[in-house]
Amino acid sequence: MYRRRRRAYFVMMGICLVLFVSAWAFVRLWSMPAAIAMCVVAMVIPPVAAMVANRKGPEDRWWDDPAAAPPRPPSRPRARPGKGEATGDPESDRWWDELDGKKRRQ
Repeated sequence: MYRRRRRAYFVMMGICLVLFVSAWAFVRLWSMPAAIAMCVVAMVIPPVAAMVANRKGPEDRWWDDPAAAPPRPPSRPRARPGKGEATGDPESDRWWDELDGKKRRQ
Protein backbone atom coordinates (compact mmCIF):
# COMPACT_ATOMS: atom_id res chain seq x y z
CA MET A 1 0.00 0.00 0.00
CA TYR A 2 2.90 2.29 0.73
CA ARG A 3 4.08 1.90 -2.86
CA ARG A 4 0.72 3.01 -4.23
CA ARG A 5 0.69 6.20 -2.16
CA ARG A 6 4.31 6.90 -3.04
CA ARG A 7 3.65 6.39 -6.74
CA ALA A 8 0.59 8.67 -6.57
CA TYR A 9 2.69 11.35 -4.86
CA PHE A 10 5.41 11.26 -7.52
CA VAL A 11 2.88 11.25 -10.36
CA MET A 12 1.14 14.30 -8.90
CA MET A 13 4.42 16.13 -8.38
CA GLY A 14 5.49 15.25 -11.92
CA ILE A 15 2.24 16.71 -13.25
CA CYS A 16 2.90 19.81 -11.18
CA LEU A 17 6.35 20.28 -12.71
CA VAL A 18 5.10 19.64 -16.25
CA LEU A 19 2.31 22.20 -15.80
CA PHE A 20 4.63 24.83 -14.38
CA VAL A 21 7.44 24.39 -16.90
CA SER A 22 5.17 24.13 -19.92
CA ALA A 23 3.14 27.15 -18.80
CA TRP A 24 6.17 29.42 -18.87
CA ALA A 25 8.11 27.67 -21.63
CA PHE A 26 5.55 27.81 -24.44
CA VAL A 27 1.92 28.27 -23.31
CA ARG A 28 2.60 31.88 -22.36
CA LEU A 29 3.47 32.58 -25.98
CA TRP A 30 -0.14 31.84 -27.01
CA SER A 31 -2.13 32.79 -23.93
CA MET A 32 -0.96 34.47 -20.78
CA PRO A 33 -4.23 33.79 -18.86
CA ALA A 34 -3.92 30.07 -19.69
CA ALA A 35 -0.32 30.04 -18.43
CA ILE A 36 -1.38 31.73 -15.19
CA ALA A 37 -4.26 29.26 -14.79
CA MET A 38 -1.84 26.38 -15.28
CA CYS A 39 0.42 27.80 -12.58
CA VAL A 40 -2.50 28.16 -10.18
CA VAL A 41 -3.42 24.52 -10.75
CA ALA A 42 0.24 23.55 -10.30
CA MET A 43 0.28 25.51 -7.04
CA VAL A 44 -2.60 23.47 -5.60
CA ILE A 45 -1.13 20.06 -6.44
CA PRO A 46 1.77 19.83 -3.87
CA PRO A 47 -0.41 20.11 -0.73
CA VAL A 48 -2.89 17.61 -2.18
CA ALA A 49 -0.01 15.27 -3.06
CA ALA A 50 1.32 15.50 0.50
CA MET A 51 -2.12 14.64 1.90
CA VAL A 52 -2.42 11.67 -0.45
CA ALA A 53 1.06 10.41 0.43
CA ASN A 54 0.52 10.71 4.21
CA ARG A 55 -2.99 9.29 4.32
CA LYS A 56 -3.34 6.08 6.29
CA GLY A 57 -5.63 3.39 4.98
CA PRO A 58 -7.65 0.78 6.85
CA GLU A 59 -4.97 -1.85 6.20
CA ASP A 60 -2.21 0.25 7.83
CA ARG A 61 -3.16 -0.78 11.39
CA TRP A 62 -2.19 2.64 12.75
CA TRP A 63 -4.06 1.95 16.01
CA ASP A 64 -1.45 -0.71 16.96
CA ASP A 65 1.51 1.54 16.25
CA PRO A 66 2.88 2.96 19.52
CA ALA A 67 4.52 5.81 17.60
CA ALA A 68 1.10 6.86 16.31
CA ALA A 69 -0.44 6.94 19.78
CA PRO A 70 -1.47 10.41 20.91
CA PRO A 71 1.01 12.02 23.29
CA ARG A 72 0.17 11.97 26.96
CA PRO A 73 -0.67 15.35 28.43
CA PRO A 74 2.07 16.81 30.60
CA SER A 75 1.66 16.13 34.28
CA ARG A 76 0.54 19.13 36.25
CA PRO A 77 2.42 20.17 39.36
CA ARG A 78 0.56 19.46 42.56
CA ALA A 79 -1.05 22.31 44.34
CA ARG A 80 0.76 23.54 47.37
CA PRO A 81 -0.35 21.62 50.44
CA GLY A 82 -1.74 23.39 53.46
CA LYS A 83 0.48 24.32 56.37
CA GLY A 84 2.02 21.23 57.90
CA GLU A 85 0.48 18.86 55.34
CA ALA A 86 2.48 16.44 53.27
CA THR A 87 1.79 15.69 49.63
CA GLY A 88 2.77 12.04 49.92
CA ASP A 89 5.63 12.50 47.47
CA PRO A 90 8.97 12.74 49.31
CA GLU A 91 10.63 14.76 46.55
CA SER A 92 7.74 17.22 46.45
CA ASP A 93 7.72 17.48 50.24
CA ARG A 94 11.44 18.30 50.26
CA TRP A 95 10.86 20.92 47.59
CA TRP A 96 8.03 22.59 49.51
CA ASP A 97 10.02 22.46 52.74
CA GLU A 98 12.93 24.15 51.00
CA LEU A 99 10.65 26.90 49.72
CA ASP A 100 9.10 27.41 53.15
CA GLY A 101 12.53 27.49 54.81
CA LYS A 102 11.73 24.50 57.00
CA LYS A 103 14.08 21.77 58.02
CA ARG A 104 13.77 18.54 56.12
CA ARG A 105 11.07 16.14 57.28
CA GLN A 106 12.06 12.63 58.14
